[in-house]
Amino acid sequence: MIKLGTIGTNWITERMIEAAHATGEYQLTAVYSRHEASGQEIAKGHEPATVYTDLEQFLSDPNVEVVYIASPNVLHYEQILQALQHDKNVIVEKPAVLTPYQYQSVMDELARHPQVRYFEAARNVHMPAFAAVRDYLSGLEMGVDGADFTFSQYSSRYDQVLAGHVSNVFNPQFGGGALTDLGIYPVYDAVSLFGVPERVAYYPTMISTGVDGKGTAILNYGDFDVTLNFSKLSNSTHNSEIYHGREIITFDSAGEVTEASIIRDNQRQILSQLYGKNPMIPEMTDFARVLKDPKQPENVSDYELWLEQMRNVNLVMSRLASSAGLEYPTKLEADE
Repeated sequence: MIKLGTIGTNWITERMIEAAHATGEYQLTAVYSRHEASGQEIAKGHEPATVYTDLEQFLSDPNVEVVYIASPNVLHYEQILQALQHDKNVIVEKPAVLTPYQYQSVMDELARHPQVRYFEAARNVHMPAFAAVRDYLSGLEMGVDGADFTFSQYSSRYDQVLAGHVSNVFNPQFGGGALTDLGIYPVYDAVSLFGVPERVAYYPTMISTGVDGKGTAILNYGDFDVTLNFSKLSNSTHNSEIYHGREIITFDSAGEVTEASIIRDNQRQILSQLYGKNPMIPEMTDFARVLKDPKQPENVSDYELWLEQMRNVNLVMSRLASSAGLEYPTKLEADE
């Protein structure tokens, strides 16, 4: 069993723990939280997992082999470095880091620990439906004509903003906003399917807290464009679509990718049936496969591909932010 420790006590951590246990490959052994009570809440039902309120003690625990990081975005960078320096494998929620400098710094540290593996948890590109779309596109003789990817989910935290309070996900000091929180999913879709675009532009809608609440991004690939729509201020049931002559390759939201189809002349062909289980199970299964047998050729190839995708996504995210004049903090201010 892979011994798992967690940083972060929100809903995504609980969902990841459920997925990790569902794979049968992980055991929760430690939880880090600044607050004992919230740490105990995460650890409940996973005894004898140890709860730590001191990060150094947590990272020094020999019963932690892989650290899952789901803290606020601005904290990821330092926590990744600390975990790597303790020779821990790392799974970090997207966005892993906020700037190209941080990305390169993490890669430099990773190179000093060659036995360690480092993953960004972009669950959408690990889904069976995404693999079905990718495989179908690889067999096309002609290139695609364009694509529209949508991922919009109303955030309950926006109610707090409307009431005059600022939560972390809408706080510029925490690296919040629609691009970092939701936009990275369709960026991952586009980069994983089509590579790095030639030109990018991001058109955000800014809200009172100083972050982008929603936005539209355009990725130009020379012969075609990919349009990304994402929002934390509204919901959408729009499917994501890739256009190929008379065909439409379609899947559900760009952040979930739980099913996929081809539509041709109003006739639908199923590419991948609905995945109704916890959508984090496929990624946690993939990560476990590499962690347990890191030198197996297929695992080496997949790991190198994920690192390349991570690098390219970070590059595109940086260019999108720059095009809109968005800047992200490099660390949390001491008084936060």
